[in-house]
Amino acid sequence: MSSVHGKSQRNGEGSLPMTPISATDAAGQPLAADAPFFIVMNAGSGRQQADATRAVLERELGAAGRHFEMRVVDDPRQLESVAREAASAAAAQDGVLVGAGGDGTLCTVAHAALDAGCPFAVLPRGTFNYFSRDHGIPADLDESTRLLLDARAYPVQVGFVNERMFIVNASLGLYPRLLEDRETYKRQFGRSRLVALWSALSTMLKPHRHLRLHLEHEGSTTEVSSSTLFVGNNRLQMEQIGMPEEARALEQGLLAAIAPRPVGRLMHLWLSLHGAAGRLSDSDHVVSFTFERIVVTHPSKKRRLVKIATDGEITRLRMPLEFRVSDKPLLLLKPEPAVAQANRS
Repeated sequence: MSSVHGKSQRNGEGSLPMTPISATDAAGQPLAADAPFFIVMNAGSGRQQADATRAVLERELGAAGRHFEMRVVDDPRQLESVAREAASAAAAQDGVLVGAGGDGTLCTVAHAALDAGCPFAVLPRGTFNYFSRDHGIPADLDESTRLLLDARAYPVQVGFVNERMFIVNASLGLYPRLLEDRETYKRQFGRSRLVALWSALSTMLKPHRHLRLHLEHEGSTTEVSSSTLFVGNNRLQMEQIGMPEEARALEQGLLAAIAPRPVGRLMHLWLSLHGAAGRLSDSDHVVSFTFERIVVTHPSKKRRLVKIATDGEITRLRMPLEFRVSDKPLLLLKPEPAVAQANRS
């Protein structure tokens, strides 16, 4: 690590957010004019990108006379510890913790900001950038860097599965396998959306098993059989796959769960194409519901380890799995709502 200075079943819709947002929060919280920035970047995307990011920071922030520190993480295993060190420094100096990277990197850095109680900002450097795009943060590095200088901090919702945070989505079953296969393809053929799509189609045509899960929600238990359980926390992603009601529910302080009914491989592929075309809600083979908190167990009640994907990162967690909305929001530097909406369109 180096450091540089300078049709669906829905429950619970209409519920209020767990953490009320005051009028001041809704208008955004201004930062001190001299608030320092602590940037954490995962160098997994390449040293060339890290050097380009550093050059823009020195040009834009340096010209404005703003202090910043950039910490480039060479070993992904150190990302969490480096992020927490930077968050501690940001909190102590009334500064801002900034994540530079894709959604997985941003989630790790954002978790450190949430725990430290300091504002969080984003420099999008990933392939899909769902989190930044959903909040209207420009993909252009120069523009997103300039945004740091005059943006306000707005409260945004994050989710948890057990003690692991997610800002875009979390899942178990087939979806984590899709992500693992995608990384294998990317290592062979490079990072692009076309490679990601080809990998997903290849995985869908392989044999896969269905999960039997018990979902405890608002005092009742439902058994679900599905290849995957997908929990979304990103309005843009929900809209893109054709789940507009679930997208709106996210603005009411809820998470959205999607589970395809037990179907064969070809129907799974058909559902995926429906999602890619933004028509998933048209299918009778998908169950969805919204919630603040659910607990997922296995019928055997064993505390088994299961593979979980959170914002593209794979880990293993022990059942039962508790999916929930965080009881406190993340303070995110982003454009004012009207500008964010225009950037998102």
